[in-house]
Amino acid sequence: MNTSLDIVITQLKKRFASTVVLVGDEVRQRPVSKQIPEGCQAAALLRPASTDELADMLRICSQHRVPIVPRAGMTGLVGGTVTGPDEIALSLERMSGVISIDRDAQTMVVLAGTPLQIVQEAAAEHGLQFPLDLGARGSATIGGMLATNAGGNKVLRYGMIRDMVLGLEVVLSDGSVMDAMSHLMKNNTGLDVKQLYIGTEGTLGIITRAVLKLYPCAPLRNVAMCAFGSFDAMIATLNHMRSLAGPALTSYEVMWRSYLDLVTEPGRLRSPLGADYPLYALIECEYPGPASDAAELNHVELFTQQLQAAMEAGWMEDAVIAQSESESSALWHIRDEVHYLRELNPVFIFDVSLPIAHMPAYLSALQQSIDDRWPDNRFICYGHIGDGNLHIAISCGSATDVEAVSTLVYAPLQAFGGSISAEHGIGLYKKPYLCFSRNAVEQDVMRRVKAALDPHNILNPGKIL
Repeated sequence: MNTSLDIVITQLKKRFASTVVLVGDEVRQRPVSKQIPEGCQAAALLRPASTDELADMLRICSQHRVPIVPRAGMTGLVGGTVTGPDEIALSLERMSGVISIDRDAQTMVVLAGTPLQIVQEAAAEHGLQFPLDLGARGSATIGGMLATNAGGNKVLRYGMIRDMVLGLEVVLSDGSVMDAMSHLMKNNTGLDVKQLYIGTEGTLGIITRAVLKLYPCAPLRNVAMCAFGSFDAMIATLNHMRSLAGPALTSYEVMWRSYLDLVTEPGRLRSPLGADYPLYALIECEYPGPASDAAELNHVELFTQQLQAAMEAGWMEDAVIAQSESESSALWHIRDEVHYLRELNPVFIFDVSLPIAHMPAYLSALQQSIDDRWPDNRFICYGHIGDGNLHIAISCGSATDVEAVSTLVYAPLQAFGGSISAEHGIGLYKKPYLCFSRNAVEQDVMRRVKAALDPHNILNPGKIL
């Protein structure tokens, strides 16, 4: 342990209780990441219970130039929370909870360590919803999702999490606290400073509280799983549903046959549709308003008519419409059971985005490049599609081929105007490929902002840039 680190840990132990400053085995038992369940190498792990405590911690670390790495729900996939032996880890697990809900303004004030599911349930108790949703809702925290600008299953209707935030409280690298906890929908007073901290993975400041936008509950929900004979037919149906359903269309989740084959292998899930179509889509529409048998019937009829029109146009080959909440959940279960990817060995998982029009050419060329080098492979694709987001899982070669596979996935995106990260951030693992999505001037601007807000480079150093 270097001298500065030793001094900082000593000062932190004097200032805070042993339950707040963890060292030794208590740190090693913590996960490195979602994929590595234990073995955190941090010199210490801090667990503040308030913004003031965190501010004191950062002042001490800043004074001695000791790096600090924020951790959230540990559900990230890009190494954004990996901590070295000369760094201190930070967890906001004790800063969790909903502070207040304003039903009239439809806002919620929440601590950054609060899991998404807690936020969703608290909003529902007031007849409202926080619409961001993803499979890791039980462990992913608001702070972590803000730090990575999470998307999820309803981006098509509600946008990314940056679109659902009105205000933030952030502790800066020197321990000063930025209170930008505005509750206003309209606040046109210069630079929107809160946006500097969303999607920057804790490299510019530590988010501690947030003012979230809530929306009316949508008790009337229709879900269908549909089969398509071609990519063009699937996109034609997407545009058809956009036109007819408008803002009621919340999700359009597409699964290539390769994905459906994986999750419906013997002993896993059962698909309600045949397995001989190249593409499938999970389509969901939500309608606000009071739930009643008559209203439900009207919306089911409308939803059915919209899908029937797509079938009559020749775009849709087959479809099943959920008739109950349990059937809706079962359909969503098919899309959410991505954990089966982990049973492939090795498996390389990617989260990219690009214009819809270029997806067929991109995927075809990528599949061919993988086949040419590793004929014995599994190429699995699924995604949100409506927002241009593809998830790709490739099982081929050995674990040592990760760089070669990553380059094949990321390099072509530059020509298509795509992004190497749609919603998971850059962290450590995607940093070598940032040049495929961000030009030299953009990266230089990022470095200037980093240098201005974290001049001693103590906040999550080495991540993104």
